[in-house]
Amino acid sequence: MLIVNARLYTMAGTYIENGYLRTEGTVIAELGPMPADAKPNEEVIDAQGAALYPGFVDAHTHLGMWEDGLTFEGDDGNEETDPVTPQLRAIDAINPVDRCFREALGAGITTVVTGPGSANAIGGQMAAIKTYGNCIDRMIVKAPFAIKMALGENPKTVYHGKNQTPSTRMATTALIREQLYKAKRYQEELERAEKDEDFDRPEFDIKCEALLPALRREIQVHFHAHRADDIFTAVRIAKEFQLDYVVIHGTESHLIVDGLVEEGTRVLSGPFLSDRSKPELRNQTPATPGILSKAGLRPAIITDHPVIPIQYLPVCAGLAVREGMDHEEALRAITINPAKICGMDHRVGSLEVGKDADLVLFDQDPLTIAAKPKMVVAGGKRVESEGEIK
Repeated sequence: MLIVNARLYTMAGTYIENGYLRTEGTVIAELGPMPADAKPNEEVIDAQGAALYPGFVDAHTHLGMWEDGLTFEGDDGNEETDPVTPQLRAIDAINPVDRCFREALGAGITTVVTGPGSANAIGGQMAAIKTYGNCIDRMIVKAPFAIKMALGENPKTVYHGKNQTPSTRMATTALIREQLYKAKRYQEELERAEKDEDFDRPEFDIKCEALLPALRREIQVHFHAHRADDIFTAVRIAKEFQLDYVVIHGTESHLIVDGLVEEGTRVLSGPFLSDRSKPELRNQTPATPGILSKAGLRPAIITDHPVIPIQYLPVCAGLAVREGMDHEEALRAITINPAKICGMDHRVGSLEVGKDADLVLFDQDPLTIAAKPKMVVAGGKRVESEGEIK
C-alpha cells in the first residue's frame, strides 16, 4: 500500500507537510516527502491533503471484559470471591467479537491495554492487544503485560459488603505487600534450589508464579489509584519491591504534581468525560493531563472503557485541550505517550519505518467531536467503516 499526498503527523518529532507512506505486509516500510513512485501492483491511495496519524493507543481499558449490552453474562472483569488473584489472565476472559472492538477500530484505536477491574487488591494479569482480529491469541502484543493492583475505595467497598478483608485502605495495602513478600521468598527459594541440589524446590504456588515476572521487572505493575494518598501508597509499594510501575487514573495527580515529578511517576490520566460518581472522584477535572504535561510528566489519556466508550478517546483528548493542554501534547497522549509508558513504542505510537502499519487518516482535527476517520489501516489492511477488515 502506498499513501500519497498526506500530511504526516509522525509523532516522532517530525512533521511532513506533503508526504507519502508505504506499507509492506504488516509494517511501515518507507515514508518521506513527496514525490513517490508506485511499485508494480501496489495499491495507491491519494490522501488529497488529509492528515495521517499513527493508530491511536488506549493504555487502560476493560475492552472485551465487560461485553456491550450484557450484565452478568458478559461481566468477566472482577473475580469478587478472593481479593488476591494475580494468577487470573485477561486473555482467558476477553471476547474479541464484542462489537466494541469494531467501534474502537472504526475510530482509529488500534492498540489497547485491557484487563481485570479494580474490585480486588490484586486483580490479575493485563494484556496489550490489537483491536483487530477474532482470536485473542492472534491479537496479542504482549501477555501477560502487567499485573493489575488496586488501592482506595473500590476493594474496600466490595469486601466491606461481604464483611471480609479488606475493608480499609490499610488492609488492601497489607494484602498486596503480603503477597509480594510471599512471591519474593518463593523466588529466593527457587533460586536456591537451582544452585543447591540438597535444597528442595518450594511447592508450586500459582499466585507467586504469576508475580515473579513483576518482581523481575519483566512486566509492569499497574496501580489503580484516584486519591492523592493512594497514589503515594502505590509509589511506596513500588519502591519497596523495585517494581516497574504505572499509576492508572491518577485523578488527584494534579494536586501533587511536584511530588510525582520528583518520583518520575508515569500516569495514565482518565477517565474524565464522566460524572463524579464516588467520593474519591470529587477532584476530577479534564485539566489534569494538561497540568501533568506542562510539568514534564507526559501523561497518556485513557477511557477506562466501558466507563467511557472507547471510540471517544480522541474526544477525551480534545476535552483536555479545551481545558489547557497543548494540542500536540494531547495527540501525543493518545499515541506515542501511552506507547512509551507501556513499553510498546518499538511497535506502535508513531509513524516510523519498521513499526506496525496501524494508521488513521483524517481530513479535519481528530480531537473535535465531529471528526471521523476517512480511513483506518490495521496491520497493513484497510478497515471498512463498520470496523471490518477489508
